[in-house]
Parts: sequence; C-alpha cells; structure tokens
Amino acid sequence: MARVTLVRPPSIFSRSAITLNATPPLSLAYLAGSLAAGGHQVAVIDAVGEALDQVYPCPIYPMVANGLRHEEIVERVDPGVDLIGISCLFTSEWPEIRRLLGALRRAFPGAVIVAGGEHITAEPGYSLADCPALDYAALGEGEETLLELADALDRGREVEEVAGIGFRGPGGELVLSAPRKRIRDIDTIPLPRWDLTPIAAYLDKGYSFGVNRGRTIPMLATRGCPYQCTFCSSPNMWTTRWVARRPELVVAEIEQYMARYDVTNIDFYDLTAVVKKEWIADFTRLLIDKKLRLTWQLPSGTRSEALDGEVLPALYASGCRNLSYAPESGSLRVLRQIKKKIDPARMLASMHSCVQEGINVKANIIFGFPGETHRDILASYGFILRMALKGVNDISIWTYSPYPGTELYAELKAAGRIGEFDDAYFSSLLSYADLKNVVSWDEKLPARTLKLYRVLGLFLFYLCSYLSNPLRLFRTLRNLWRNQHESRMEMTLAIFLRRLKAAYFPARPSPAAEPLAPG
Repeated sequence: MARVTLVRPPSIFSRSAITLNATPPLSLAYLAGSLAAGGHQVAVIDAVGEALDQVYPCPIYPMVANGLRHEEIVERVDPGVDLIGISCLFTSEWPEIRRLLGALRRAFPGAVIVAGGEHITAEPGYSLADCPALDYAALGEGEETLLELADALDRGREVEEVAGIGFRGPGGELVLSAPRKRIRDIDTIPLPRWDLTPIAAYLDKGYSFGVNRGRTIPMLATRGCPYQCTFCSSPNMWTTRWVARRPELVVAEIEQYMARYDVTNIDFYDLTAVVKKEWIADFTRLLIDKKLRLTWQLPSGTRSEALDGEVLPALYASGCRNLSYAPESGSLRVLRQIKKKIDPARMLASMHSCVQEGINVKANIIFGFPGETHRDILASYGFILRMALKGVNDISIWTYSPYPGTELYAELKAAGRIGEFDDAYFSSLLSYADLKNVVSWDEKLPARTLKLYRVLGLFLFYLCSYLSNPLRLFRTLRNLWRNQHESRMEMTLAIFLRRLKAAYFPARPSPAAEPLAPG
C-alpha cells in the first residue's frame, strides 16, 4: 500500500482582479477516490480550502496567492510519504507551483513527485526541464494513470511502463510512455472522497463556482467536449470524446450529498453538459420524480442545440436556476475563425426561452482574438445589446489569453508572437479577468483599446438590461439587502460592498477580558 499525498496549490490572482471565488477541489477528490478504492493510503492537502481567508503576495511576480503558504503545506505532508501528486490546471500558476515542488523535494527527497492537469499535459517537456524536483508528468485524464503509478511503486514495477506519463530520458530529454486512452465506462470511476477534503469550509462559507444559492457541492455528470474551439485546451486534455454518466447514478450521488452534507445546490462543472437531448430529458425527469428540494446550475457555459421548448420547462421544474451560455462572439467571421460552430440567432432564441421559463441566464463573451477587428467588436456589441433586450441577466466579457495546448497558442508560437516562457508571459495570462491590466494578442486592437471596448461592453449590457427592466434594479437592491443572490452581478456587487466596508469601516478587535478581582 503506497502512502500518497495529493496537493492542491494556492490559487493565484492578479492584484487588481482578486475575487477569491474559491471552489472545492473536485479533481483531487476524484483522484483520492480512485486511489483509496485501489487500496492506497491517501491524504489530501487543499491549500485553498484550509486557508480560505489567507491572502499573501507572490514573491516571483506581482500577483497574490490565496491559501496556505508553502511552508504550511510542507508541514502537513506525512514524513513517510511515497508519492506526492500536485495539480497544475492553469499555466499562469506554474511559477508558484514550481517553487512549491522545489520545497516539497527538499523536504521529501525520497518521495516520487508527479504533476498533472491542463498545463502539464500541454507542456510536459518544458515542465520537467524547468523543474528538477518533478519526476513524472501525468497526461490527460488522471484517475487510472495515478492509480497505476501508485501500484507500480507499491509492487516494485518499472514506473516507465505506466501509460500516459512523461519523464526524463538518460540525456534529460522528454520520454513519453504509451498513450493512455480515455476512460470509456465513466460509471465505474469511484465517487469523489470529499471526506478527505475540507469540504465543510466551502459549504459553510458559501464558496462555489456558480451563484451562491446555499450549501453547494460540485459534480460532473459528463466528461469531455465534442467540439474543437481553437482557444480551448479541451481537445488536447480530454480529446473530443464526450461521454455521459447514467442519469440514475448522477441523481443517486446528489441524494448522498443531500443526506451527508445537507447540500441544497449542485454546481455541474461539465465542459459541455448539454449535448444530447435524450440524456438531459432523462436526468430532469428523474429529479422531478424524486421531488428533491434542490437547485442546480450549469456555471461553466453550454450550447443551445438541445435546449428547446421541451427541455427548458423540464430544466426549471427539476430545479435548474442558473445557466451559462458560451457564444464567445457576435461576429460570424470570428466564430468561423475560432471554430465555434453555433448559430447566434438560434442561441439568442434559446436564451430568451430560458429567461421566460424563469432561469437566470449568463453569457460569456471574449474580445481580442488574434485577427479580430473593430468591426467584429461592433458586431459583438450588437449581439450583447440583443441579449440584454431578451432578458439575459448577466454577462462576462473576458479578453483572450493564449494558453498552451490550444490551436491558437500553437499558431501564435509558430508566428513568433510568443517567445520563451517567462514571468511576463505567465502573469499576462491572468489579464483575461483583469479590468485594469489588459494584455492584447490582437495586432489590430491595442491593449488600451481592448480595455476600453471591454468596459464599454459591460456598461452597455447592464445599462440596457436595467433600463429595459426597471424592476430588476429593485430586485437587485432587495437581494443585496437580504444577502441573497440570484445572479453573478449581485454576487460581484456584494463582494465589492463587503470589501468597501472592510476598507473604510474595519471591525474593531474585541477588548481582552479583564480578570475577575479576587473575592
């Protein structure tokens, strides 16, 4: 039996865009479930969940971290650990994770250290070359790979025989083992071991990816995405194979969480949950038949093809209250360029029908794709205003960032637009969510112009939204007063007001209690 410690590193934020929107570590909980089911001794260190309110400056570049400090993480690791696994989802976090890996190596020189996630899958050779502390890179879907790695260590097998990993060859070159196929029967994957994580901290404090509608836990009902958007790393990480769990098993998992953790809301983290109309119809029918007092959300962004007049009423009746669409752009030229195969008019009609059913709708837009023009931005503005008039509740306007493992990144790299990795590049990747420090990768749209377009787009959407529906302002003020949120905008306003209060009206420390006088 191998002793395995799984580590979630602190979250990294831009100083001017910190939101502390911490989310429970679903990937680590799944990995822990598979390892424990395989007979291994597993511990999880969730640096974020164990220090949700701790924020400190990053020593490498002008960012801030949320969670445990590196020395605090090292102190929590079992001294007899055999295998340390760490996830690196975003390339922007790599410099801090590299430092953490170095600290872990110094403290545990005999342990095997493996890293996985989107960044590692996209850049295994760079990651191994850049970080001597790292022994293996786990590529793609991780449950079977990590379990086989732990089995190999436990049984004295050659680790290099494990499929789906990268490691250094005799001359330091990257060596890849046999590729690992996607898990076909995902119903056989053991459930997440939330009991090994600080899940109570997230539930009690209302931290989640979606809108705060109560005690929320994340789930996956499907895996993968069948589409090939050029700005997304999903094809490289997951391939384009989409597979769904049996609806009965998804509902059974929900019931377990309601009974064990008193959960009242589910956030589905699926890349593209709604692909097959038959599946979503079966799932909603089961929820309705069970009469569960529950809400659920799709905060990641989905498509509209299967969301029609038959499915949408069932979504609401089954408890769906928040749904995000991902049109990305209102320009047909840009949509073709990024291989986003959607019909904006059809998506707009689906959004309107969704709003009419009583579901809170949010849309995701991206500005600044390479080659995007002022005319394309104007086309997106038109789409943004039409969404506001159709009753869409929220919008996020991000700026494009080129992440490794995506088709657009490869094109920019080949054109010489992206050089060697450095701290400037890593920090630039966080500009997508930063209203102040925008970085443009579009030669036709300078950063200052892109920043202005983004702010103006948000202003136009919410101005049109509130003017076309004056009652919305009343509901927003009421919800803020009651500390209840129905939309992302209301959550953002609540966070802003809370920080404003903390900045100008800091809480006074309670005076120390005076000892009682004798007699």
